[in-house]
Amino acid sequence: MSETLENGRRLSEELNPGMEATLEERYGHLVPGMAEAVVDFAYGRQYAREGLPLRDRYIATIAALTALGGHTAPQLKVNIAGGRKAGLSQQEIAETIWQMALYGGLPAAINGLNAALEVFSEEDGLA
Repeated sequence: MSETLENGRRLSEELNPGMEATLEERYGHLVPGMAEAVVDFAYGRQYAREGLPLRDRYIATIAALTALGGHTAPQLKVNIAGGRKAGLSQQEIAETIWQMALYGGLPAAINGLNAALEVFSEEDGLA
């Protein structure tokens, strides 16, 4: 096993427990090796890079997914939860999403805030 995959698995499990297994179960029969590739690239190579703190990488990710629009809601929710584990406050996440009203439009920002509310409700045990 490569060092990046090993590091990716560690970080992935810390921030998004069970993600690799979920991807493998859902898509492994269609795209063999996809789950491992996602963990290796996203967590072992991208999120693990030096030069930008993990919490800031999550701000960038949340902003990008918000600006891309409502069709990214599942990925946005995963990354909002990861951002919380990386130290982002609910307010920082909400402000990041709201900032995207300028670049992705009001509907994208509102959809992003709805995704955030779902994650925050789950955190607070309200969902």
